Amino acid sequence: MTEEHKESVAAAAGVDRKMLESLVCPVTQKPLDYDREAGELISRAAGLAFPIRDGIPIMLVDEAREID
Repeated sequence: MTEEHKESVAAAAGVDRKMLESLVCPVTQKPLDYDREAGELISRAAGLAFPIRDGIPIMLVDEAREID
């Protein structure tokens, strides 16, 4: 991911870019992908999507939804 892309992702999410870069899946400790349309951070390894609410990533497994 380029620096420019990381900045645009963070800006779109309303989240600090450095914080977004440092977040990992709480289950697998693997990197997350950002789904701009859904406003979620996706853990493909765990099959979970973590919501972003009011610019705050909610990294609780109980709050995540399962994905295919």
